[in-house]
Amino acid sequence: MAILVDRETRVLIQGITGRSGVQVTSELLDYGTKVVAGVTPGKGGQEIDTVPVFNSVSEAIKTVGEVDVAMVYVPPLSAHAAAMEAIEAKIALVHIFVEKMPVFDVCQVLSLAVKNQVRVLGPASVGAISPGEGKIGSIGGPAPDNVFSKGPIGVISRSGGMCSELGLLITNSGFGQSTVVGIGGDLIVGTTFSDLLIEFEQDRDTKAVVAFGEVGGSSEIEVARLIEEGKFTKPFIIFLAGKFAEKLPRDTSLGHAGAIVGMESTMAQKIKALRDAGAIVAENFEEIPDLIKKAVG
Repeated sequence: MAILVDRETRVLIQGITGRSGVQVTSELLDYGTKVVAGVTPGKGGQEIDTVPVFNSVSEAIKTVGEVDVAMVYVPPLSAHAAAMEAIEAKIALVHIFVEKMPVFDVCQVLSLAVKNQVRVLGPASVGAISPGEGKIGSIGGPAPDNVFSKGPIGVISRSGGMCSELGLLITNSGFGQSTVVGIGGDLIVGTTFSDLLIEFEQDRDTKAVVAFGEVGGSSEIEVARLIEEGKFTKPFIIFLAGKFAEKLPRDTSLGHAGAIVGMESTMAQKIKALRDAGAIVAENFEEIPDLIKKAVG
């Protein structure tokens, strides 16, 4: 099993005729993901790599049937309209690859998503991959089999690059991944660490979860609370990057919009809360494989 995406997942790509849309379509089809439709207003009737293009989401669904995921691959200022259209169609998962989406637009999208019981992954999310099953987004690039392998370890990270680094580290250690998810590095994102841990808890093939945490935000504190409440009971291993940042001036931004020094909890508070809850905090990135072995045997 896996979460978010498997071999039966049916995908629609908004912005499929753009450069990024064309590229990701090819990658997904090569991996075996079922890309059943694309949408670009005014370009209906075309085909991209055998995938039919429609003028609207509703037109696409009417023709090809229900879809499980809408992937938003449009320019930042067009992302609001595209995401809202997919949410109004009540597609269960809307993945927003777009970076630099205006914060107010994100808030409106997430508000409508809650009302329509739609999950949003992103913005600025590299996507998710269930090795050997399927993927959404650009995670792993055109050759994901060089990085990811099927196995029992769930992986979560804000950073798309660290999704691949963790995947390769776990693969090389002899373990594989059930699903790897990049939640996105923007200040506000739709799907959190805690949301995914609840999904991984229900996945019988996931034996443990590894996460890449960062300075700023409160995701790790929420995870500690989730573990304390008994809502996630599997081994949770996390490496927190950016300890050096505690010495930097408050409000210094590091890479991701959500990684801001002094924002929410301090690194020390995060580590204490996680350890008190029973999470396994890695001192060094390279020790993660050993911690996995101790946790799951």
